[in-house]
Amino acid sequence: FPFLLVDRVIAWEKGQYAIGYKCVTVNDNFFPGHFPERAIMPGVLQVEAMAQLGGIALLDPADDAQKNNFYFGGVDDLRWRLPVVPGDVLFMRVDVVSVRHGMCKVKAKAYVGEKLACSGTLTLVLAK
Repeated sequence: FPFLLVDRVIAWEKGQYAIGYKCVTVNDNFFPGHFPERAIMPGVLQVEAMAQLGGIALLDPADDAQKNNFYFGGVDDLRWRLPVVPGDVLFMRVDVVSVRHGMCKVKAKAYVGEKLACSGTLTLVLAK
């Protein structure tokens, strides 16, 4: 099944930035195991959501989505600051920092309300 962690893109400029969100619900399939007694969205899935938004910032979905994919190349300066739980809306912003030889760096931040939940610099690798 598709592993989509961005529910909606609300602003986007190819090669510059993307803003979107994920509505975190109790029905998300990762909650039964993380954790049964206190549901928390796994941190790695928060990073994956920001990476997916990074791919959107770098590609034109109408032209590029069928031809190109991005893979993780690295994560730097990553910090989790706030648990993300069912009922939260994870708002994300990704800004493109550099694109060189198929390697792309993006600054990513995710918020719940006004509070920073997760941030870091992601490296995405273009795979044609």
